[in-house]
Amino acid sequence: MPQWKDLLIKIEKIEEKYGSSLRNPASDTEIIKVKHSAQQKLGNIVLPESYIDFLKKVNGLVIYGVDEVLLDKEVDEDIHGFIETNELWYENDWQKQYIFFGDSDTAWYCYDLKESICVELDKPSGTLIQSFDSFDVMLSNALETTLL
Repeated sequence: MPQWKDLLIKIEKIEEKYGSSLRNPASDTEIIKVKHSAQQKLGNIVLPESYIDFLKKVNGLVIYGVDEVLLDKEVDEDIHGFIETNELWYENDWQKQYIFFGDSDTAWYCYDLKESICVELDKPSGTLIQSFDSFDVMLSNALETTLL
């Protein structure tokens, strides 16, 4: 089992301790919609399987979820949607070399289209903090920040 799944269990236990819970998982139809929308609006990209697996566990955390407009039913909380957030970051030309998968207070978690590698960038300077061997490793790193 990838490390990020263990981290998600830890985060869920902490949430439960405080009478809260993680967001519901995205449905299969919502995942199909976000894949289709990503192809249409962000170019010919293929979403990593690990990202899809993450959405099947929880619809967003530090990693972006399925956009509210693509959800089958309304939710009571704000979701930082994958498509809308990428469109927002793409207002700056230099950021178009990345697919943004999530962010924290201090970092963006992205896929660098030019270098074909997952990276963590300083927010807002865009300076490279570190690169990752896989999306799984980047996802684990992003979830670890929520436990700090």
